[in-house]
Amino acid sequence: MSFVGSRPGGDLRGVDLSGAKLSGADFMDADLSEANLVGTDLSGANLMGADLSGARLTRAFLISALLTGTVLERANLTGAHLNDAKMNGARLSGANFTAADLADAVLSGAKLVEANLNGASLNGANLTGANLTRADLSGASLNGADLTGATLVGTDFSGVRHNYRTRWPAGFRPPASA
Repeated sequence: MSFVGSRPGGDLRGVDLSGAKLSGADFMDADLSEANLVGTDLSGANLMGADLSGARLTRAFLISALLTGTVLERANLTGAHLNDAKMNGARLSGANFTAADLADAVLSGAKLVEANLNGASLNGANLTGANLTRADLSGASLNGADLTGATLVGTDFSGVRHNYRTRWPAGFRPPASA
């Protein structure tokens, strides 16, 4: 099944595309809620404005994917590869990013309320203005990440790693680096 160069949009709720090679596909504004995308290659895909709430994206490849304004609430992205993904303004509340690679991802203005980022790599990620209220960042790596203006109320930073290049919100006292 190839979506490259096409614009499926529409209703793809619950579709099983696990393991499919869909790099560069255009799923802008598509409804992929509850979809099975385990191990799917969506590198460079356009998922702007798509609904992926409750989708299973375990070990999926979303490298350089466009996810601006995408809904990924309660989605499972355990071990997913989101390097350099553009997720500005995405709705990621309750999403599971355990051990995911979000290095150099753009998450500015994203809503990550109660998201699980346990053990995730956020090295060099742009989290300016992101809402990380009650998010779990335990064991995450924030080396060089930019959290300027981020909301960090009740955020779990136990065992988090960061360095001198990590930028924090004004007045925020960073936790000790593990």
